[in-house]
Amino acid sequence: MIDRRQILSLSGLALPGVPSLAWAQRAASAADRMLVLVELKGGNDGLNTVVPYAHPVYAQLRPTLGLKPDEVLKLDSAIGLHPSLAPLLPLFEKREMAILLGLGYPQPNLSHFRSIEIWDTASRSTEYLDEGWVARAMSAGLRDAARFTTEGVAVGSAGLGALSGARAVSLTNTEAFVNQARLVTPASVRGNAALEHVLRVEAGVLQAAEGLRNPGGAPLNTEFPTHGFGQAVRATCQIVAGQKGRGGVPVFHLTHGSFDTHRGQLGTHATLLKQLAEGLVALRAGLVEVGAWERTLVVTYSEFGRRARQN
Repeated sequence: MIDRRQILSLSGLALPGVPSLAWAQRAASAADRMLVLVELKGGNDGLNTVVPYAHPVYAQLRPTLGLKPDEVLKLDSAIGLHPSLAPLLPLFEKREMAILLGLGYPQPNLSHFRSIEIWDTASRSTEYLDEGWVARAMSAGLRDAARFTTEGVAVGSAGLGALSGARAVSLTNTEAFVNQARLVTPASVRGNAALEHVLRVEAGVLQAAEGLRNPGGAPLNTEFPTHGFGQAVRATCQIVAGQKGRGGVPVFHLTHGSFDTHRGQLGTHATLLKQLAEGLVALRAGLVEVGAWERTLVVTYSEFGRRARQN
């Protein structure tokens, strides 16, 4: 098992994903920092995301799938971004975005399910752990977990990812969660053993729901994309806005994809990356609006990349 020091190092930039896009802001107090994990489900094609356009082997291995040098957004003389990521280029130029290449582990597991489990639990490929690395970091005393409304929120997906085992809430529909949870009163819980058990397991879902509600429902001025990832970003920003003066949420987990594309790879991948860029730019704008951007780290990652040779 990866030890505590290694787990804590994951709370910085060393997160999975080939490549990984991250924003690092000026230092904030440890109590106020926020982490947003964006999982690119299905195995993002890293070589067509951050493109080694100048490497001759890239063109040899991808005669039709590879992007041409005049198509990429050149970052330097060797690599460039996929053109669909153009909205992110100004952030890279302002040094608000960093790219980490080649993150991985020896002999990676090529099963989608097992590989993301390895990343989510920060475990050896030969280990099987129940708790995600965020939950273990909280248990190890990384944060004063008890003071938070909830230790984490997974938005737009039923899976908790690295939040598994933490006092976390999964919101596939934020507004529905809040509205339904408010209907569950202490009186309705009493005498209903099954519901009482569910609420215990969910570690205070009523309190979490109330804590996640944006007081007054004041809309944000930021414009969010209408696609699924954009709406997950909108929900995240609304939750952060609603936490002013409350316990706060230190970790969010969002998902985008599926990137498990085989047929029509070029067009599908371009669309997914366009949606990713739009969503991340909106996330930045929303967090700036609510005054949380300067204390937030956003990290994208995927269970693995794609083979260098096109298939």
